[in-house]
Amino acid sequence: MRLAAGALRAWRQRFDFGGRDVAAWFPGHMAKGLRQMKEMLRKVDCLIEVHDARIPFSGRNPAFQESLGIRPHLLVLNKMDLADLTHKARILARLEQEGLKNILFTNCVKDENVKKVIPLITDLVSSSQRYHRAENVEYCIMVIGVPNVGKSSLINSMRRLHLKKGKASRVGGEPGITKAVLTRIQVSERPLMYLLDTPGVLAPRIESVEAGMKLALCGAIRDHLVGEDIMADYLLYTLNKQQQFSYVQRYGLGEPSDDIESVLKRVALKLGRTHKVKVLTGTGDVNVIAPDYPAAAYELLRTFRKGELGLVLLD
Repeated sequence: MRLAAGALRAWRQRFDFGGRDVAAWFPGHMAKGLRQMKEMLRKVDCLIEVHDARIPFSGRNPAFQESLGIRPHLLVLNKMDLADLTHKARILARLEQEGLKNILFTNCVKDENVKKVIPLITDLVSSSQRYHRAENVEYCIMVIGVPNVGKSSLINSMRRLHLKKGKASRVGGEPGITKAVLTRIQVSERPLMYLLDTPGVLAPRIESVEAGMKLALCGAIRDHLVGEDIMADYLLYTLNKQQQFSYVQRYGLGEPSDDIESVLKRVALKLGRTHKVKVLTGTGDVNVIAPDYPAAAYELLRTFRKGELGLVLLD
């Protein structure tokens, strides 16, 4: 569903973050996890950095490159099935300008492009010095990334494809499922390859509140730290800016709206998410039915994360 170009002038041209402090969204900079990764580097031949394809430029932890960058590096942009990749060539060109030459888009739920990982890794390792590993024929690969981008899903997908085995790493739809650097998980027999799953590590300082908001929309930061209300509003702002109006038909709005309160009210009524509120009047207390706005905001975010509000590139 698209609108005429002239109608777009009514949409907000910028988003008001209300002076929010992005530092409050990160309870700690996860230094322990990064330290554990550094300690295990001597056993590692290559790094696979997994990130969300909807935010190819935002939120990647620069500490990975600074602290772990002495090893060959493959950037896997996962959840490609949720991203608008119309301008994929531009994305690749910009990442290459930033020094990233080995990039792969994947969808680990359906195992798309995952078969390309092992050939890429073996090429990368064979063309570089194998630090202290000359006596071994096996490969040890560390999987790194910010929370909830699909690191464990990638490991499980590779096991399905190459070993015909089930899950070795727990997977969840919220950040923080993987708590510690795990023991080695085999993902291939020929070549013999093991992966190390690691906890998601956010940067100590995110470059901007907007970058933090994009991370939150993709589930890399717990919703309650940011606030479902402002996240839903930023999502609405983004959908309108990109002329992605599938929410209108889904929730029976009649037409696109730039007012988050009216949208959430409609979402709540559509889903039957209401509650009784006591209102004081001159003649006594009166119970009225009011929309459950937090439940509606959560529904909007959950639906977006499943790709049911259209394909979106947040960067």
